[in-house]
Amino acid sequence: MKRTVIRIDEAFCNGCGNCIDGCHEGALQLIDGKAVMISDLYCDGLGACIGECPVGAIAFEEREAAPYDEEAVMERLAPKGEAVLIAHLRHLHEHNEHKWVAQGLDCLKKRGIHVDPKKIGITSESSGNCVSGSFRPDTAGRNEPLACGCPGTMAREIRRPQAGFAVAPAPNAAPYGELRCSELRQFPVQLHLLNPQAGFLRDADLLLAADCTAFACGDFHNRFLRGKSLAIACPKLDSNTQTYVGKLTEMIDGAKINTLTVLVMEVPCCRGLVQIARQAREKARRHIPVKTVVLSAGGEVIDDQWI
Repeated sequence: MKRTVIRIDEAFCNGCGNCIDGCHEGALQLIDGKAVMISDLYCDGLGACIGECPVGAIAFEEREAAPYDEEAVMERLAPKGEAVLIAHLRHLHEHNEHKWVAQGLDCLKKRGIHVDPKKIGITSESSGNCVSGSFRPDTAGRNEPLACGCPGTMAREIRRPQAGFAVAPAPNAAPYGELRCSELRQFPVQLHLLNPQAGFLRDADLLLAADCTAFACGDFHNRFLRGKSLAIACPKLDSNTQTYVGKLTEMIDGAKINTLTVLVMEVPCCRGLVQIARQAREKARRHIPVKTVVLSAGGEVIDDQWI
């Protein structure tokens, strides 16, 4: 499958070994004075090692790679002791990868190893559900500082109070000035930056929206985004849009998204986003419902159908 993993430029690598310590999963080793990723299975694609590199030799790339395997990681880390296990699980927890944390704790439980959930940031209130993967992080939407390279690539869930902001009304919507709460549930949102294995995509209803749609429709959040995860893209201006097909395919098969809604403008170039969604569904092993919604330049829905 195609997924995001790290790439090491050996020409820049000075063999300092900082990234080895930063990679709690054990995906990196020093070989002949250079950092080398020894297996795709151990790279979670979250990028803790990037911030540890003093020469900028590590970057993200999207390519064909074996799926990340938390059980395999635990087999490697268990003999290294509690401190390494806690560092690894806290790293996943801070990125809101709750399913992987639950898998890791379950693997340790089977081996008779106990790790105090509080040490990895899980509250006592939520720790009882951690094995099932349904616990609530104690960060409550706050983002802890992470040494993970560009902050724009750090996956995070967003939790909000009920108070929101005023938005312009769509046809038949509530009067202008009524308070609406932002419905954005995660960051980042640009499709190139999304990790198809991010926790907020698992079993989610996904809205794939053309860039202009949120500006055309003043009631975008309430009308289209509520209850959904979000990916935005522009089929005309984005580069390398063929990678979008692979990403959406992995979201369908790997993250097991429930539905895909494609929101586009009436202009012809926007139809490319619909075609990308069609190709992804055709390539995917799972079949999911796909809906297309077309907006006029004024933000009115002129077509709404399942395809």
